Amino acid sequence: MLNEFLYQVKRPFHFIKTGLLKGLLAQIRYGFPNRKLKILAITGTDGKTTSSTLLYHVLQSSGKKVALVSTVGAYIGSEKIETGFHVTSPSPDQLFAFMRQMVNQGIEYLVLEFTSQGAYQHRLFGLQFLLAGVTNIDQDHFDYHLNYQNYLTAKALGLQKATTVVLNQDDQSYYRLKKLLPSRKYQLMEYGTDVPLPKVVQSAVAARFPEPFNQNNARLVTTMAQTLDITNADIAAAIKTFPGVPGRMQEVPNRKGLHIYIDFAHTPQGLRSALTALRTIMRKDKNKGRLIAVYGCAGLRDAIKRPMMGEIGVELADLSVFTAEDPRTENIWSIIRQMKESLQTGHNKVISIPDRQAAISFAINNLAKKGDVIGIFGKGPEKSMCYGTEELPWSDEAAVQQALKS
Repeated sequence: MLNEFLYQVKRPFHFIKTGLLKGLLAQIRYGFPNRKLKILAITGTDGKTTSSTLLYHVLQSSGKKVALVSTVGAYIGSEKIETGFHVTSPSPDQLFAFMRQMVNQGIEYLVLEFTSQGAYQHRLFGLQFLLAGVTNIDQDHFDYHLNYQNYLTAKALGLQKATTVVLNQDDQSYYRLKKLLPSRKYQLMEYGTDVPLPKVVQSAVAARFPEPFNQNNARLVTTMAQTLDITNADIAAAIKTFPGVPGRMQEVPNRKGLHIYIDFAHTPQGLRSALTALRTIMRKDKNKGRLIAVYGCAGLRDAIKRPMMGEIGVELADLSVFTAEDPRTENIWSIIRQMKESLQTGHNKVISIPDRQAAISFAINNLAKKGDVIGIFGKGPEKSMCYGTEELPWSDEAAVQQALKS
């Protein structure tokens, strides 16, 4: 009860601290650059970075002058910009400074990925979106938002800045968001597996994305792009040439005959989708090898999902290696124990190795045989891992390369 009260009263504090003292002053300082940009926003629990990057790629391939701000980086045109951002939704003073650079370079569109915390904390202060899209809203960040309803409402705070909102009719959030976004105030559009794509786009999506969750991300992007009057032929052509996103179903080539993938999946739905996608790829390739999952759960974050994450690995992978993922000040063994506490069966399919490098090396050099598929989840493109209160350099890709060398 006290936590809920504190959660509600913190938002006015953020309005003053972040909205007025940073956002308003930054707008004035940089000449309201947001008013000269058509902002396209994407949010969700899983898939928002891939969707944002794909939308940016579609616009750029169609000849639009476009910029991108997402989890994995910021781009003005084709140029990657070092912003110093350490969160998906940066502070408004940082964001407005960056938007001023865009305007100075003649950018018309900004594709902006935003988070629930960013919306709740008024980091989107002063922005109006031409268009906003939702991937899905599943269990995540309950350590911050306390429950699903607060989390959903925080997402809606960002969506309410748009005139047109594109919803995922297959997601549990669909009907709840419709109540928070009444049609008398917002133009609501929808996408999903029951909404057919144009044949040329459908063919491109099926060829480029074997994973069902990425196919759904492509449906969102297609709907948004069509709203911007981009032709189906241009959308299809861009999807075919999409290079992907670092740390999202990123395959690491090797000479061991293994199929090693790095992915950011760190939520129950994200992990389930990623493992299901790897199974789909294995069936398509007629691969009779085993599926090995390496992952953990973050410390000081949403402990309620830890048993779920453990169960999903046992259910969908042949073997799972539970390990560290930003343990912070928590004991890694305690986190792993919580991941295993709901397992009724399958204990023989779980190996616990708290050191992440050792876990990855063990999976590659001791567990896997030629033809096996290894999925390494939870860190994706991140370049650091938090132990105690210190961020130490870390890269899953570098860890895989080190394991392959040994």
